[in-house]
Amino acid sequence: MTTQPPPGQDPPGSGPPGFGQGYGGYRPPPPNHPQATTVLVLGVLGIVVCGLVGPFAWGIGNTVVREIDSSGGRWGGRTEACVGRILGIVSTALLVLSLGFLLVVVLFGGAIFSSFFLTR
Repeated sequence: MTTQPPPGQDPPGSGPPGFGQGYGGYRPPPPNHPQATTVLVLGVLGIVVCGLVGPFAWGIGNTVVREIDSSGGRWGGRTEACVGRILGIVSTALLVLSLGFLLVVVLFGGAIFSSFFLTR
């Protein structure tokens, strides 16, 4: 003879998968690291608005990802921190390339200007 649940209640184990089943039942995700979103915003700003922010996103992102990894599951937000860090790396690379291009233009532009206009 099986026992029926009281009226208005579902039998045990009939809820959504993972809810109340198995070891520990449902656990909410851990809260995001306080600086995970900051790193993401800095990374996006480094790409879109100002490349000078890129190295900050890269550096802070490295620290945040390291802290999330060493927290033992107490902090979430690793995806946001990693995306911000990668955008910071790309932004820093673009900044270095643009500064190198500017340096080449200034050096060769000055040499061309002096040889063309000052020798006549």
